[in-house]
Amino acid sequence: MTTIAEVRTRRLSVPLHTPFVTALRRTTTVETVVVEVVDSDGAVGWGEAPQVWQVTGDSLAGSQACLDGPLRDALVGRTPDLRESTALVQRAVVANRSAKMAADIALHDLAARRTGLTLAEHLASWAGVTTLPPTHVRTDVTLAAGTPAELAAAASGRVADGFATLKLKVGTDAATDVARVLAVRAAVGPDVALRLDANQGWDAFEAVRVIGALEAAGTDVEVVEQPVPAADVIGLAYVTAHVETPVMADESLFTLEDLVEIIRLDAADLVNVKLAKCGGLTPALELLRVAHLHGFGTFVGSMMESHLGVAAAAALVAAVGTSSLPDLDAAWWSVSSPYVGGASYDGDRLVLSERPGLGIEGVK
Repeated sequence: MTTIAEVRTRRLSVPLHTPFVTALRRTTTVETVVVEVVDSDGAVGWGEAPQVWQVTGDSLAGSQACLDGPLRDALVGRTPDLRESTALVQRAVVANRSAKMAADIALHDLAARRTGLTLAEHLASWAGVTTLPPTHVRTDVTLAAGTPAELAAAASGRVADGFATLKLKVGTDAATDVARVLAVRAAVGPDVALRLDANQGWDAFEAVRVIGALEAAGTDVEVVEQPVPAADVIGLAYVTAHVETPVMADESLFTLEDLVEIIRLDAADLVNVKLAKCGGLTPALELLRVAHLHGFGTFVGSMMESHLGVAAAAALVAAVGTSSLPDLDAAWWSVSSPYVGGASYDGDRLVLSERPGLGIEGVK
């Protein structure tokens, strides 16, 4: 009988071609833990645990210790039966969702490889979707926080790179956020879609004031993401009720319990599901299903992850679909992919490997 034989980890630091700046942090690298789950037949499934101190609180040291300790103990010697093994991962420890993300992706990747399916095909089958998933998904691209002139120049550059949807990082200074958005709209014209992500940078009253000013100026913003601090779900509901622009919950949503509270308060129009927040593909599928059943818009994003984690999120989108174009440009910021095989970018398209699983064969 096939069993899980090994759980191997390593750390990766991937340089970015441009600094990534938000209301919460500035980074010039992607820092992540890569895991390989190996079965007794020698098949390997890959996953990753990104470090995002300001959002998940998970560190490289903590995630690697979790993967090398309780998650390895829970998996080694067990059958790779997916329902059993993914449930073991979620029960093995409290929190540590980046580590759980890595193990859960690796288990799904391993299952897909064992059946000869791409990860998207595997996830579609797992979710009961009968249509063949696409081989690529389109994504927006983020404009790092900056001055109005810097954002306008960056916006023009990203449009030239082939992106038709731009996400502006705001929330660093409510007094000048309107000027930033106006500068970008003037630079790219009316046909490029604009989204805003405040990364918890406003309070509820500032958010209503800034969004109202943008509406009055005719900036045609598509959605505003996480305008208020994560714990202020009542404030999020206040903003949603007092603006016309759709509001998205991001840092306010980690678990199914968080989603229930958002639904109860009607606190947002859309929800952003990220693998590192919820703990992997298995819980992400459940969050998307419940949000859809309750009439909420669905959206899949990523942290600053490598091509591995972003490809897993893209496979999820390809498999089950979302109501809004995803935010999966994180690995586009990398100088290059650190992997042999796997996903790649072509303009605003994240092209998935057509090989089984994620299609990753190793680290360069």
